[in-house]
Amino acid sequence: MVNAGGIAFSGRARQSGNIMQTFNDTSSVLALLGTRKSASAKAMTEPGPTAGQLAEILAAAVRVPDHGKLAPWRFILWEGAARAAFGDVMKARWQQLHPDHGEQTLGFVHGLFLRAPTVLGVVSAAKENPKIPLWEQQLSAAAVCMNVLYAATALGLGCQWNTDWVVYDAEIAAAMGLATHEKLAGLIYLGTPSGPLEDRPRPDPATLLTRWQAS
Repeated sequence: MVNAGGIAFSGRARQSGNIMQTFNDTSSVLALLGTRKSASAKAMTEPGPTAGQLAEILAAAVRVPDHGKLAPWRFILWEGAARAAFGDVMKARWQQLHPDHGEQTLGFVHGLFLRAPTVLGVVSAAKENPKIPLWEQQLSAAAVCMNVLYAATALGLGCQWNTDWVVYDAEIAAAMGLATHEKLAGLIYLGTPSGPLEDRPRPDPATLLTRWQAS
């Protein structure tokens, strides 16, 4: 499907009550916010983002709230042969952690980054600061991840924000080149969906809202 601006989006129409909606509708900002749906990393194929698209995604990614203008985040990119090479690292580490696991599991671990043409790591580089709490810096990194999803979706790409065990393993973090104070906020898989998107139940915002009143 292509919107009036000529941008392809990766969703499909779905019925919601009596209203036909579209996943990842890029006809307006609010339409995109209201219909955004991740693709599955398990069902992605070529092509991934072009160099120009990736530059656009990163430019949008850094336009997030950032108390103190610290830019407490950075990026790691895996594409091409680097995905399989890092798969060797993950496989070896998994084998250390689970020596009883067989080749089928090891093969799955090796192929984690091969599920999509491009894998983007968003690193939280939060540091102790006398004015800016660590929590606020970490939230800023999460906002970066979300902006990546919105930008990629607006460009017609499939995307999914994952974590998985590799995000929490110290040996893998070292292999990625993370400093001791850094953490991986997420791995974002980028590519082209190979199948239709399926929605999941969403909470009713009205049930999550409390209006504070003075007692």
